[in-house]
Amino acid sequence: MSVKNIQPLGDRVLVKRAQANKTKGGILLPETAQEKPKQGEVVAVGPGKMDGKGKPKKMNVRVGDSILYSSYAGTEVKSTDTDEEYLILTEEDILGILS
Repeated sequence: MSVKNIQPLGDRVLVKRAQANKTKGGILLPETAQEKPKQGEVVAVGPGKMDGKGKPKKMNVRVGDSILYSSYAGTEVKSTDTDEEYLILTEEDILGILS
């Protein structure tokens, strides 16, 4: 599946997960021993949750924002084109925007 074809719905966000390759000491760890990063870059944003009048509420994140999200949040999606990992999160799972 190509992530280019995914448009999040509601208050969901498509995030490209950051890569974690080295420890602080510069040691390379095998992929199975690495903790998955809790940071990523927003690739696509849904229109927002609907309010009582049927209009979408404004989202707090935009495409290109670097974000921090909770540990076990979201649904993993793997791109067949680039073999990279993405997550589909709700805006509620996002803890903050990194500056």
